[in-house]
Amino acid sequence: MAVPSSPSLEIFSPPASPLFLREDEVRRGVELLFFGYTRLTRSVDELLVEHGFGRAHHRALYFIARQPDLPVSALLKILSITKQSLGRVLNDLAAKALVETRAGEVDRRQKLLRLTESGAAFEALLFEALRTGLSAAYAAAGQESVTGFWRVLEGLIPEDERQMVMALQGRGR
Repeated sequence: MAVPSSPSLEIFSPPASPLFLREDEVRRGVELLFFGYTRLTRSVDELLVEHGFGRAHHRALYFIARQPDLPVSALLKILSITKQSLGRVLNDLAAKALVETRAGEVDRRQKLLRLTESGAAFEALLFEALRTGLSAAYAAAGQESVTGFWRVLEGLIPEDERQMVMALQGRGR
């Protein structure tokens, strides 16, 4: 069931111009992405700082929560960061008993990542802060707008990475 759009949102965001590929229109989209992301992550950032973490820690927690026993190599690919950066993030998370590793079943050299009970609780707290803000924006925009938003974001993902993203969402082709 579609949720009606909020009148205040419609005033703030009129329909895109037929000239939506012009520089001014694209810049508007970039600015909305910057401001929206900043406001969405503000509450998460505060929680992360309290624990001595940054956004890389949050992204690692999020994807490990989504895929228990995620191989380190897969997390490297998902996050697109260096081994050294991921090593620091995982060491920080392990030091606070939020993430644990175990050897792979087939290849004992493989490191599989899983959240501890306290790691799962912390990730759930972080997700709730995001869910609250994003759900309110989704409800105000309506179902068709949410679908359009997803399509725009999917269009930003390079073709060679779309398969990985779809697999994370359980929609691998």
